[in-house]
Amino acid sequence: MLNRILRFLRLKRVVVATGGGFDPLHEGHIRLLKEAKKLGDVLVIMLNSDEQLIQKKGKTFYPSQVERKEIVESIKYVDKVIIDPGKDVTCEEALKLVKPDILAKGGDRKSGSMPEIELNVCKEIGCSIVYNVGGGKIQSSSWLIKRNKGSK
Repeated sequence: MLNRILRFLRLKRVVVATGGGFDPLHEGHIRLLKEAKKLGDVLVIMLNSDEQLIQKKGKTFYPSQVERKEIVESIKYVDKVIIDPGKDVTCEEALKLVKPDILAKGGDRKSGSMPEIELNVCKEIGCSIVYNVGGGKIQSSSWLIKRNKGSK
């Protein structure tokens, strides 16, 4: 997996990365991926691990990170998916691994709302940040799960 990413880098292609849990996947995610792919040549997804999602939300919706990875890999805009190796809910470890040219942040992310540690890693690796990719926030995995719980 890493060899493929490094091969793309040697070919001087623009590598774009975005991250998240994609748990569950929804139309806002698809809009993010579609627009992020337009920013460069290669789109790498830094998928939150199960451990990260449990820290962030208390549990996961899908049974495992392996299933979420397979689902996201099947999307035509996506070139590669890595499971974030970090132990924290931020993506600094995955950023250090991928070293993208551009980090695409979704519609709910704005300048000033990004964790300082991620900003520092982007600066360190020379990665530009593009905010509001895919448009404004139209859906949320948390909203979907909450709505599903309410209908039972």
